[in-house]
Amino acid sequence: MGGGLGLGTILLLAVLSLVFKTDFLSLLTTGEVPSGGSSSAPARPVDDPAEEPLVEFVSFVLNDAQAIWARLLSQSGTPYEETRLVLFRDAIDSACGFAQSATGPFYCPGDRKVYIDLGFFADLKERFGAPGDFAQAYVLTHEIGHHVQTLLGTEAAVRRAQRGGGEGSALSVATELQADCYAGIWAHWTANEAHLEEGDIEEGLGAAAAVGDDRIQRQGGGRVNPDAFTHGSSRERAAWFRRGYDSGKIDACDTFASGR
Repeated sequence: MGGGLGLGTILLLAVLSLVFKTDFLSLLTTGEVPSGGSSSAPARPVDDPAEEPLVEFVSFVLNDAQAIWARLLSQSGTPYEETRLVLFRDAIDSACGFAQSATGPFYCPGDRKVYIDLGFFADLKERFGAPGDFAQAYVLTHEIGHHVQTLLGTEAAVRRAQRGGGEGSALSVATELQADCYAGIWAHWTANEAHLEEGDIEEGLGAAAAVGDDRIQRQGGGRVNPDAFTHGSSRERAAWFRRGYDSGKIDACDTFASGR
């Protein structure tokens, strides 16, 4: 992660590496958060020592979410392939093309990686009014939800439908709402492991509602136009997150058949 790291931070990462059997020390040299120790090409680094606690937090959420999804998918006979989380500043190249921080967090099925500009978490708090570490966890686990869709074949099926003239906006919204539901599934199972605190679910629901298309359209000074939605309304996003949290089951998240 560049210079400026103290001995205490290095020792902490070493301890985390032993506890979670994950190479957290690789954070010292790459912008990719490790998961399971697999190798990958270096990304544009994040090198602000003040963000070390946030990097450690998202590292924990990444590994916790992937352990949960590996267990859930194995029950249905689908092998889980780990994603990688790439933290960056301002702009980055991915297999899906060049992206800037204004794009927001995204998942790229081309390289099966999650990309997050850490500055987005400040936007989540200040611009969208969704503070708290669980709101940050919701953002990450939503993107991991897209990775799960790729592994289950949903992402490829949606692309085929869109190429075949399927209703693009409706398919996009259904895809995003399902990722919200999958984030809720993660919350359900991590709550069972006593990793949640009082108020965490409310933070997650607040974050889901904060980034609803209707709210963002109003924030931009325009009128609400459901035909232009890409992710779903605030109500829909919070409702699907809640559905995943309440059920903890993949088959509860069929946004494509529900009519939302």
